[in-house]
Amino acid sequence: MFTRHWSTSAREFDVVHQRDVSIPVSDGITIDADIIRPEGSPPCPAILSLHAYDKADQMTDLTPVAFSHARGHMEAGDSQFFARRGYAQVIANVRGTGASGGYYDERGPRTIEDACEVIEWLAEQAWCDGNVGMFGMSYFAIVSNLVAARNPPHLKAIFAPFGWTDMYRDRFYHGGILNHAFMKMWLPTVSNLRAKSILREMIGEERFDQLIEEAKSDPDIMAVPFLQYALQNPAEEDATLVADILAQPFESQFFHDRSVDYDAKPKVPGYFGACWGVYGLHLPGAFRSWQNWAGPKRMTIGPPIYLDRPIYQYQYESLRWFDHWLKGLDTGLDDEPPIKIFIDNTGDWRSADTWPLPETRWTPFYLHNDNMLSEHELFAADTCSEFDDSPENHGAVEFWTPPMVENTELCGPISLTIHASTSDDEVLWFASLLHRNREGKERLLSRGWLRGSQRETDPELSKPWQPHHTHKARTPLEPGEIYQFDLAIGPYAILVKPGEQLGLRIKCADDEVPEDPLQIINMGHLWRHKAAHITIQHNRDHPSHINLPITSGNVIGTYYSGGVLPKP
Repeated sequence: MFTRHWSTSAREFDVVHQRDVSIPVSDGITIDADIIRPEGSPPCPAILSLHAYDKADQMTDLTPVAFSHARGHMEAGDSQFFARRGYAQVIANVRGTGASGGYYDERGPRTIEDACEVIEWLAEQAWCDGNVGMFGMSYFAIVSNLVAARNPPHLKAIFAPFGWTDMYRDRFYHGGILNHAFMKMWLPTVSNLRAKSILREMIGEERFDQLIEEAKSDPDIMAVPFLQYALQNPAEEDATLVADILAQPFESQFFHDRSVDYDAKPKVPGYFGACWGVYGLHLPGAFRSWQNWAGPKRMTIGPPIYLDRPIYQYQYESLRWFDHWLKGLDTGLDDEPPIKIFIDNTGDWRSADTWPLPETRWTPFYLHNDNMLSEHELFAADTCSEFDDSPENHGAVEFWTPPMVENTELCGPISLTIHASTSDDEVLWFASLLHRNREGKERLLSRGWLRGSQRETDPELSKPWQPHHTHKARTPLEPGEIYQFDLAIGPYAILVKPGEQLGLRIKCADDEVPEDPLQIINMGHLWRHKAAHITIQHNRDHPSHINLPITSGNVIGTYYSGGVLPKP
């Protein structure tokens, strides 16, 4: 890639592939790696890519196809691309997977220490010039973030889009609600897994057994065969990792140890990002890193279609990043805004220097009796909406804006306040942001979750546009009593054109039929297995509303009439 003013490293080398290299780490095991180097190159930078999958799959020479579970783990990028441009890519299995030694510790402190030691080992090799980067999406990016937070001396930059950073909130417990389907789908993709209970070693046998029994007493968990098996067989290798998660329904040291420590002031330059379609996994981590990363940073949020597999996209963007930080070349990065945002329904990008965008106007749209979603103040006649939720029938209620008259752009975090009661002592909220085009076709844009008994927010960490829940304990609900629930809905960016509408669906389960593989990632949570009657208040005493981040348009506001004048 080149312009009139700068160019990236040229494609000039053949490739040498060293297979099954054993890299020693301090506790006596070895990490298995393949090293793909530029043949005949002087000492060059190394790019480390750490994963838990089949190593050969990371270097397969397949024509890319759209994301699906079958190829979802092929995330190391094109090693030929880097080697031919003067980089050595090192693709390695983390401990307890593939041909690496030891036991898998779920991206825990020992795995991250391994990575730091591998980086220093690479820097000492004769073929390496001492500069090391990290690259890869999803699992690779998650590990890269955790490693960079330790600031290892020879790690000069990470390119790590699509990586969650808070294990409890992003990965396992959305709003305090367990996401179990992704666990079941993901675990078989781990290569040659060797596992034992990490939690048992952390807290001791007696306390561990106590937590397992407490989890067994939850009928919602025991109604899922995959979870029931894990709790009944917590020592089995195919169940122990799941049992560890089920035994910890709240934030804990286990999750803290496997989340990015921003208090450590990571100074390694980081490139973050995601796409709008993975709001139930990677998207929150991109924005969290942008807000909290101490070192140089960039962020790109792309269209809601993830990336093809095997991954090859972002190759020139990552090359520009590594050329800048590992080779000291001018690739024009300093001349560009650090944030790039794809605006859905336009095919266009926006650039920015800060997030949320400074022009964002969070506008409350109130829930009304006629299933209308409008800025209009609540009417005296507005009361409530009701539905039933049961294992056999998960009811719902929807609210829609009038058709837009103005081109209205939304770009930013979204928050929802619900005033509601239930006949149960618990409620699980699933709130979905929807789009309807002029032909009436509807699609899901984003979603938020909240376990009602874990509604407590942290006022110091919460923002007006994004509540932050403590998730330290459960406070059961009193049946029939009205409570305020504040939900964070995954950020989104879309241009809603004239004649199009935005909708809000509220229910207590995610039992919809998924439309694509990305929706499957975001679904599969626990449901209540006790019937309940749900009442959502939307009246002058209880103004349930959603705060939409409007960045352009909607100057006058929506028209209750839809902007259609009557015929004379």
